[in-house]
Parts: sequence; structure tokens; C-alpha cells
Amino acid sequence: MNLFELAAQNLLSPMVLFFALGLAAALARSDLTVPEAVAKTLALYLMLAIGFKGGAEVAAGGVTLQMIGVMGVGIVLSFLIPVIGFALLRAFSRLSTVDAAAVAAHYGSISIVTFIAATEIVRGQGLPFEGYIVAVAAVMETPAILSALLLARSGQKAKPGREGLGPLLHEVGLNGSVVMLVGSFLIGWATGAKGLATIAPFIVDPFRGVLCLFLLDMGLVAGRGMREGARHLSPPVLGFGIVMPLISAALATLAIWPLGLSPGGAALFITLAASASYIAVPAAMRLALPEARPAIYLTLSLGVTFPFNLSLGIPLYLALAGLAAG
Repeated sequence: MNLFELAAQNLLSPMVLFFALGLAAALARSDLTVPEAVAKTLALYLMLAIGFKGGAEVAAGGVTLQMIGVMGVGIVLSFLIPVIGFALLRAFSRLSTVDAAAVAAHYGSISIVTFIAATEIVRGQGLPFEGYIVAVAAVMETPAILSALLLARSGQKAKPGREGLGPLLHEVGLNGSVVMLVGSFLIGWATGAKGLATIAPFIVDPFRGVLCLFLLDMGLVAGRGMREGARHLSPPVLGFGIVMPLISAALATLAIWPLGLSPGGAALFITLAASASYIAVPAAMRLALPEARPAIYLTLSLGVTFPFNLSLGIPLYLALAGLAAG
């Protein structure tokens, strides 16, 4: 299947169409809503399911040198990508140092929902992938935040009352999505195939339906963000939301070329590198860089990059994975 056929198939998948439904409803100012408590429950379910299944797969295959190498590459990319993004934003947009650093942090970190969507597409294509990629996702959360914080503070005098790294690391490390993902991964690793078989009726069969409902809510959130935050986004900043994922995907493709990942594993790693956070990083930015504007960084990551990756980006990353795994 070529890139265009895969993109067309992806655009007509239930996941993308439910996201589009939520986006259109929000832009049309419909009163369609998903209660916040329900949305949080759906998110917890997705973290539990993907983490547990990944841990069970690692239990079956064991820890390998390849796993350690891929984790190391993920950490390096997570720290490096914000530096590149920051340089581009400062060169081509009028964003302040703090706003540029906050935006860059989102693009060095990862979107676990984009990762989950890519996982389902990879499974649908019948491609094998390494279960430990879930652990790679977990370790790629934090380095980008630290990198962006250093960029924001470079050349600035410390401000009275600014929080140190301790509270920031606490905020990121104990973020609910990270705790659930890592915790369920460890439980899946500890219980293995037997544990997975025990709860498979809960985390395997209903998974895609829950994902569709969650993406409906993501579409609603993205649509509202685009309505309210579009006035803050200049053309260069909007362009960054499309170009930066492509740069990150190219870097990831080159970085994992020697590591021998399977086609599915390579596609998921490239997707992680090309995704933009809208859960853990915004929470950290509120603590670390409160002067940065959420109307810019959150609207860009959720309203521009997330739809691009969900519709066109993931098929492109699958094509790149064919090169990296070839």
C-alpha cells in the first residue's frame, strides 16, 4: 500500500472521523460535550490499556541492548528537538524567548494519544512492533521540559519566587498520565501473558471504541482552542506546527536507522518524536513558566499539530519507517 492509499484509508478510519466530528461540532458552536469526569476516565483507561499491554510484551521478550539503545536515542532527541524548535521560532516568528521555549517544549515531548492512535494503525496494517516502545514514550516526557526551561532562562536573571527544578520534576514525574502509563507498564511486565489474559476482555476488545469516544472529546477541545486562540497565532507560528513534526520525524528516522527496529516499532518511534504534548507539558509550563501564554502553545500543539499527525502525519511516518527498518 503506497503513501496516498494509506493516508486515504487513515482519513476514513473511525478514529479520525470521530475527531473530525468533535472538531466540526466545536467550530459550529454545538452544545455537544463530553463531561470532564468522563473524559478523565477515558484517558485513564487508555493509559492503563496501552501501558499494561506494553509491559506484558516486554515480559515476553525481556530487556535487550536494543531496548536500552532506543531509550537512549529517545532521551537525546527529546532534549535536542526543543533546541531546534526554539531556534526556528526565534528566527522566523516574533514570539518572546519564554513563549518560544514553552512551544518548543511541547514538540520535544510526546503525545501519548497520538502514539495510541498510531499503535492502532500499525496493528491494522499487520506490522510487528516492540512492546518496550511504551517505556520509550515514558522516558521522552521530561528531557524536553528541562531543555526548554534552560532555553527560557538563558541570559535572564533569576526572578524572585521562581520555582526550582525540584517542584518541576515532581510535577512532571507525578503527572497522572505518566503515573498511570508507567505504573500499568510495570504491572503488565510483572504479571506477563497470564495477567494480560486475565483482563483482556477489559483492555483489548473495548479499546478502539473507547479511543473513538476520547478522540471525539479531543476534537471538541481542539475546536474550542482554535476558536479562542487563533488570533494569537501568526502564519510563521502556524507553519511551525506543521513543519516541526516533519523535522523531528526526519531526525528520528536517521537516529534509529542503525538500531534494527521492526517496521511497526520504527513507525511508533518516529511518531513519538514527531508528536507534540498537550497534557504533561502544559501542566509543567504552568508551574515553570507561568508568563508563557497557553493560548499559543496549547492551541498550536492540540489545534494544529495533533490533527495534522492524526490525519496525514502517521501515514507519512509509516512510510519513513519502511526506510528506517529497511
